[in-house]
Amino acid sequence: MRIRLDIAYDGTHFRGWATQPGLRTVQGTLEAALARILGSDVRLVVAGRTDAGVHASGQVAHVDLDEGQWARIESRQGRAASDPAVPDPAVPDPAVSLARRIRGVLGQYPDVTVSRSSLAPEGFDARFSAVWRRYRYRLADLTVGYDPMRRDDTTTVRAALDADAMDAAARTLIGLHDFAAYCKPRDEATTIRTLLDYRWERDAEGVLVAEVKADAFCHSMVRALVGACAAVGEGKLSVDDVVRLRDELTRTSAFKVLPARGLTLAEVGYPADELLASRAEQTRNRRGREA
Repeated sequence: MRIRLDIAYDGTHFRGWATQPGLRTVQGTLEAALARILGSDVRLVVAGRTDAGVHASGQVAHVDLDEGQWARIESRQGRAASDPAVPDPAVPDPAVSLARRIRGVLGQYPDVTVSRSSLAPEGFDARFSAVWRRYRYRLADLTVGYDPMRRDDTTTVRAALDADAMDAAARTLIGLHDFAAYCKPRDEATTIRTLLDYRWERDAEGVLVAEVKADAFCHSMVRALVGACAAVGEGKLSVDDVVRLRDELTRTSAFKVLPARGLTLAEVGYPADELLASRAEQTRNRRGREA
């Protein structure tokens, strides 16, 4: 039984998504909560692994439950529905009730939550069925100043940035390209990606906000992309430089990779239900060839 989980977290005090021995991670925290509910261990598969300090408002994962684990959820659901002393209102679908149970285990003010759980459609794979991921980056400059209330999700730079130049530079990078210059290299991993959208604008408070959307991202790619455009906004690079650097296909010190604190995984896109399985198979085959 495959369950989809919609997840949000403040990444400040996590050492990233992926489980690491002796370190606090999002995956480890959620799997521990699920183990308490199910009475046995499970493994989460996530749409996109985030690095230490990166946040998420629209992360997606799936978990596969065996017959015993599913029966445990169903039996507890049945007791809740028939016992008026149980304070939690009954939910007809056990898959839907799982999110509330996880939230109960995590406590009142956790830095990670499961906002929704549901029975996954046939063929759904949180990682391989995804067709795009969208990130948001918040950057405060001297125009708006430092807000201590947003210190955990906004990067601050001590410069006045040209938002129009940053936006112009961002748009020149859109398309299918090799982004090796904007990625931390990993052995035998491709750096060819389709950047579907990249733009900058100031929000109502004057904070610079980037929207970055691609079929997938290389390691540290978003933070490098926003760092390059911040350098354009500060006048250290020209609009044309970001494409020139990209086409040189080598990592450069011409700009800084900006901190994780400003980065949030905002949304993961999936095709129509009838295309989920074929999309997953296509992605697995492509990743296999890349490896």
